Amino acid sequence: MSNSISKIFEGKKALILGVANERSLAWAVARTLHEGGAKLAFNYLGDSLERRVRPLAESVQADLIEPCNVSEDSQLDDLFAKIQAKWGHLDYLIHSVAFANREDLDGRFVNTSREGFRVALDISAYSLIAAAKRAEPLMEGREAAVITMSYYGAEKVVPNYNVMGVAKAALEASVRYLAYDMGTKKIRVNAISAGPVKTLAAAGIRDFRTMLAKAEEKTPLHENISAEDVGALAGFLCGPGGKHITGSTMYVDSGAHIMGS
Repeated sequence: MSNSISKIFEGKKALILGVANERSLAWAVARTLHEGGAKLAFNYLGDSLERRVRPLAESVQADLIEPCNVSEDSQLDDLFAKIQAKWGHLDYLIHSVAFANREDLDGRFVNTSREGFRVALDISAYSLIAAAKRAEPLMEGREAAVITMSYYGAEKVVPNYNVMGVAKAALEASVRYLAYDMGTKKIRVNAISAGPVKTLAAAGIRDFRTMLAKAEEKTPLHENISAEDVGALAGFLCGPGGKHITGSTMYVDSGAHIMGS
C-alpha cells in the first residue's frame, strides 16, 4: 500500500463517541481512521469506562479524551467547545452509542415501560441529533461525514432486541432527515448496519450466542463479520469513495439482510 493511500485521512479530525473497550465497533473505526492519519478525540462515561477507554485512546495518540454523557446537553456543549478550542474544525463524527434497560430487552415488547422507552430513544437515537447539531458549525464546507451504528433489528423483528429495535429504527430515520438538513453544508450522514459482533453492548442481549450461531448458518456467505469489517466500511464512507453517499444505511452483515428467513 502506498503512503498516499495509507495516509488518506492525514490532517483530518475525528470525534469518536461510544468506545467501551477494544472490541467496540467504535474502536475498530477509530483504528481505521488513525491508520489513515487522522487525529482523534474520544469521550467516556464514568470512571469504569475511563479505565478502559483512556489506554486505548492513548495508544493512538488521541488529542482529546474527555468525559461526556451524551444524554446531558451541558456535557455535549463542553465537549464540542473543547474540540473547537483544540482543532477549530471537525471532519468526522462517529456515533456508536446505544442503551436500553435490561428489563426492557427481556420478555415481551408490549411490557416496555414508558421510562425505559424514553431512555432507549434518548440515548440511542436523539444523541445522534444532539451531537450532529453541535458538530455542524465545525464541519460546514469540509465534505465532512457523520456515521452511526445500527442493526437489522431496526427493520425486522429480532427476538430479545425489543425496544432497542425501535430505537434503531428511529436512529435510521434520523440519519435520513439529518442528511437532508446538512447536505447543503456538504456534510454526509450515514448509518452502518452491522451483523452481530461480540461487543460489550451485545452482552446485554439474551441468547446472543445463539443469535451469533444462527447468523453464521443462515447468511449467504456462511460467516460472521468482525469489528474490523465495520471499521473498513466506515473508512470507505469517510474517504473519497463515500463522497456522494448520504442518508443511507449500509449493510456489512455477510448478506443477512437479503434473506427472508
